[in-house]
Amino acid sequence: MPSITAVRGRIVFNSRGSKTIEIDVVTDNKFIGRACAPSGASVGRLEAQSFPENKPEKALAAFNTNAKKFIGLQAENPQAVFDTLRSIDKTDNYSTIGGSVAYALSIAAVDSAARALNVPLFKLLKPAKPYKFPFPLGNILGGGAHAGPGTPDIQEILACPVGAKGIVEALEMNFKVHAETRKVIESIDRRFTYGRGDEGAWAPNVNNDQALEIVEKAVRNCGYTLGKDMAIGIDFASSSFWDEKNNVYNYARQGIKRDTGEQIEFASRLVRDYKLVYAEDPVHEGDFESMAVLTKKNQKTLVTGDDMLVTNAGKVREAVRYGACSGAILKVNQAGSLYDAIKFAEECSKNNIRIITSHRSGESVDSHISHIAIATGSRMIKTGVLGGERVAKLNELVRLTEYDLIEGMNNT
Repeated sequence: MPSITAVRGRIVFNSRGSKTIEIDVVTDNKFIGRACAPSGASVGRLEAQSFPENKPEKALAAFNTNAKKFIGLQAENPQAVFDTLRSIDKTDNYSTIGGSVAYALSIAAVDSAARALNVPLFKLLKPAKPYKFPFPLGNILGGGAHAGPGTPDIQEILACPVGAKGIVEALEMNFKVHAETRKVIESIDRRFTYGRGDEGAWAPNVNNDQALEIVEKAVRNCGYTLGKDMAIGIDFASSSFWDEKNNVYNYARQGIKRDTGEQIEFASRLVRDYKLVYAEDPVHEGDFESMAVLTKKNQKTLVTGDDMLVTNAGKVREAVRYGACSGAILKVNQAGSLYDAIKFAEECSKNNIRIITSHRSGESVDSHISHIAIATGSRMIKTGVLGGERVAKLNELVRLTEYDLIEGMNNT
């Protein structure tokens, strides 16, 4: 099996121009795997810490000090890399070596192994069928932490092409809705400057209600039936506007405050009125009770935890005790290493919680998450919609149609 013979790390820049860690892993002296750690703007409190003391240089120094410990490991085995990382860093959040190192090293290792074994990465991670494509969640219109003042408080309004029969058709449908959304915005704001957020979503000067009306109109203008051909999803990112001191959700950009009961009703109304297929973080990350209420009330919608679960298997078990969450975001860098994320995915699958593999707002052109989504049986994949670092993931899904192993879309 492929053995690690060399490793090398460097500081590079992500899609926001921020410093991050990239690592090369060489197996058998000739097969190079490479991965670059992403970063988020909306970050859960319990996520892995990207860099010691928030300094990329310290993460790189910690990696360089310990690099020789990874030589000789079996690269195809994520647990081997994890065990060595944990022998160096015993903290809960990788604050000694940095979650960015844990991410980049563990992904680069399996990337190199896949090249050495001449198999696609998804097959290395999951050797047996079935394999299915996830539905792409396209970020169509956004605000919150991903866009500037004047945009909606709600972070993402997403398109999900539930009527698509294949991945190419699904992507074309998302791109069509994205383009039509710009036209709808232009029709109500002739001064719209075509501003977009971190992930390619349009970022107009509208409130939350107007934003949803715009996307719904764009879907209908494209000739799609809402909920049948094209569905809408929302990432509320509620922790970002939760006012813990006053126990209210402060939609400051729209000038509205909602208590917990009102937030539950607001989220449920949007699910009902817009036939939402997906509702991410509709309440703040610590409120498992309210998340359970929403999960029970909206059984046809993936009520999804991101900041609430932070790709942590222990948090999944806590959610299950409450009956909270029918969906779960998988972000490898939230957990740290690939092995951490795999254990999270296994816990979700065991408890019938659907997985949504996701990018971050600060990204690279790496396409590994396309393979990870297939390997974990993810129902959906969040990759943004436009921008080179987003389209890189989508184009990889297109390339993977050449493998007869993959059996259409994941409707289960």
